[in-house]
Amino acid sequence: MLTGPGPCPEPAPASEDLLRRLAPQVLGALVRRYGHFDAAEDAVQEALLAAARQWPEEGRPANPRGWLIRVASRRLTDQLRSEDARRRREETAAALTPRDEFVAPPPGEGRAPSEDDTLALLFLCCRAELPPAGRIALTLRAVGGLTTAEIARALLVPEATMAQRISRAKRRIKASEAPFGIRRDGTDGTDRADGTRGADGTGPEAAEDRAARLADVLHVLYLIFNEGYTATSGSDLQRADLAAEAIRLTRAVHARLPADGELAGLLALMLLTDARRAARTTPDGDLIPLAEQDRTRWDRAAIAEGVALVSDALTHAPLGPYQLRAAIAAVHDEAASDEDTDWAEILALYELLVRLVPGPVERLGQAVAVAMVHGPRRALALLADLDEDERLAGHHRLEAVRAHLLEMAGERAAARAAYAKAAGLTLSVPERRYLRFRAARLAE
Repeated sequence: MLTGPGPCPEPAPASEDLLRRLAPQVLGALVRRYGHFDAAEDAVQEALLAAARQWPEEGRPANPRGWLIRVASRRLTDQLRSEDARRRREETAAALTPRDEFVAPPPGEGRAPSEDDTLALLFLCCRAELPPAGRIALTLRAVGGLTTAEIARALLVPEATMAQRISRAKRRIKASEAPFGIRRDGTDGTDRADGTRGADGTGPEAAEDRAARLADVLHVLYLIFNEGYTATSGSDLQRADLAAEAIRLTRAVHARLPADGELAGLLALMLLTDARRAARTTPDGDLIPLAEQDRTRWDRAAIAEGVALVSDALTHAPLGPYQLRAAIAAVHDEAASDEDTDWAEILALYELLVRLVPGPVERLGQAVAVAMVHGPRRALALLADLDEDERLAGHHRLEAVRAHLLEMAGERAAARAAYAKAAGLTLSVPERRYLRFRAARLAE
């Protein structure tokens, strides 16, 4: 849902999807032209609320993006003009002057893909001045359009902690007066394509900053895609528009850095995963697990592109987590049926992945692979360690995996209880229905 002050009528679903998709583009356009990230975000929210009120009654404008930019620009300039007279003369004049060193075309629909404001906004939010946790949280909010609660669930932290991170990040952006835009040489306004920096930094330090910022960009894109592929809450299992936007942005970054193996791996992972989207739900929106999906409905063109990307990255680039995740997805996608899945290869890939990223989600996936190769008892022993991980405490996925393993082991009563517990923890309606169905089936 859109956020903002005051109640507003609910827009039609198609309009709400459009507003969510356009929000980062409009914010990027305002920040590019005027600066004032925090104030621009407030102005964009007011424009979105105005659209939610007016469009259902008056009809959608021919140029929705341009309409939102105009309304948000008026809100922003009104806000700036209402400040102290001295500050209005000094700061508003500077804020309303486009910065010449950056590409800043008029905010129309005709912007070329290489001048995408959303891409520039992505890199602005991942600047080195911000702590890593703040970069990721702010970018998910500004670019992904996720709510604070959704971000907190995605990152496995309390919602209050996430709200503080976002607020601090906004203050740092405002204080830094960071430049915004994509330079004409194809970089994001701070570092050159070769990893060096201008007069404000040395080559090696800038290269390290750039690598850290790119890692955050990839993490954010990955989380945006995950929220689109499996929504953490709501009545729909998937948010196709969000997943599609994550793929679009990842393609745009990959076009600028085609030699980066992890970037290619992330794009491959998204394509290989999203290829299954049409087969993941029934016509009524109920969840269909991977083992039961109709594989003839998978997108073979996306699978072929993803396999080619990850195969090339594994051959020519240093090994990284996104490449390994993509390789795991490729093994699933290339299997003719669930029975033909090479679980031994998947387990070997998970073991490599856990060495690089020993996180709870990765270890949870490893446990499933262990169960398929060595049996559920051995996998259940691995879950005992995850019970002590605070990041998964109260998370439904841990209980869902436990239920699946207990069912494999023949412990029907324990599995039924675990399915019921997982159903009570998830905020996703389709997942809750599926978990309750599994519990009820065991009761029979």
